[in-house]
Amino acid sequence: MKFGIIKERKNPPDRRVVFSPNEIKTIQEQFPAVTFKVEPSDIRVFTDEQYRELGIEVTEDLSDCEVLFGVKEVPVEALIPNKKYFFFSHTIKKQSYNRKLLQAVLEKHIDLYDHETIVDAANKRLIGFGRYAGIVGAYNAIRAFGIKFELFKMPKAEALNGKDALVQQLKRQIIPPIKIVVTGTGKVGSGVKEILTAMKIKEVSVDHFLTKTFTQPVFTQIDVLDYNKRIDGKKLDTLDFYKNPHDYESDFERFSKAADIYISGHFHANAAPEILSQKMLQASDCKIKIVADVSCDVNGPIACTLRASTIAEPLYGYLPIENKEVDVFHPAAIVVMAVDNLPCELPKDASEGFGEMFTKHVVPAFFNTDADEILARAQMTQDGKLTERFQYLQDYVDGK
Repeated sequence: MKFGIIKERKNPPDRRVVFSPNEIKTIQEQFPAVTFKVEPSDIRVFTDEQYRELGIEVTEDLSDCEVLFGVKEVPVEALIPNKKYFFFSHTIKKQSYNRKLLQAVLEKHIDLYDHETIVDAANKRLIGFGRYAGIVGAYNAIRAFGIKFELFKMPKAEALNGKDALVQQLKRQIIPPIKIVVTGTGKVGSGVKEILTAMKIKEVSVDHFLTKTFTQPVFTQIDVLDYNKRIDGKKLDTLDFYKNPHDYESDFERFSKAADIYISGHFHANAAPEILSQKMLQASDCKIKIVADVSCDVNGPIACTLRASTIAEPLYGYLPIENKEVDVFHPAAIVVMAVDNLPCELPKDASEGFGEMFTKHVVPAFFNTDADEILARAQMTQDGKLTERFQYLQDYVDGK
């Protein structure tokens, strides 16, 4: 079987890759029937020469590869018909800006497997860059706090050589006794917690976070039932929330009155309630000064995320009373960090971690007749049509 690593063509440039040179060698040792080709790239975090040094072919011609692996969306004109592709298509939430991409995938009879759709039998995601998004998001949140209040200056994460360097920078800073609230307990939330814990910031319970005063910085990590409540006041379980999100409303205001920094690491379904509203942000007792929206759903559950920011310009100010963007140093501004490609700031670490997960959870499926149905669940398109699991996208494809 021939696998191909495609060049990333989306702008802004993304230096990540699904498999590092060392990971390819690991795969070939485990599955000798696999051969790899790598499309040349002058932006990839691993150079063409690093692949060649391990005997991996680097070539412009991937036409004989059966499966092609990328990270971000592939431009329509670069799609090769009748291939199997793995990449983040950003279509499963019916994102309007990528409708033409999914239409082209179907027209070209491409079998598309979105990295986000690779799940186990319990529908839990098996691979992703979430941990690294959380790691960089937490770093950027503290960096933003230092900038806003002119307490300290730290370099951008992209200028540092990996997670350990980020942690060393953070440990050098003197952090006042602030409170940080983190939404989400999945891979992103775990990445955030990893950094805050490495900084020796103390984790406290929700009750203590909301009611006590501390002489040191603290954080609390909350899940959906901590920041949502049933409209009828009933106390039910998480399953009920996921099944009936329309029966819930945000209960986040109690955190906006206590937290100085909010770091989002949640997954937010389209039908779920708004989390942090403009009304909450306008309240005279709102304490939030920094919002690090790692999830970055523009015009979504966090009212101050007016747009995605960039690695080059990661911060902007938000003026709640007018619901508009202002300068970061405006005295009434809440600072927003909403970079939508945070793992790009740690391209080497993120690529290595992603490849290890992919090798563990997905690659064996190509050689064991997909015994655990990993590929079957992930496959979005086949023979020019949506698979049964993704039929809900048909009206999106049709432009309705």
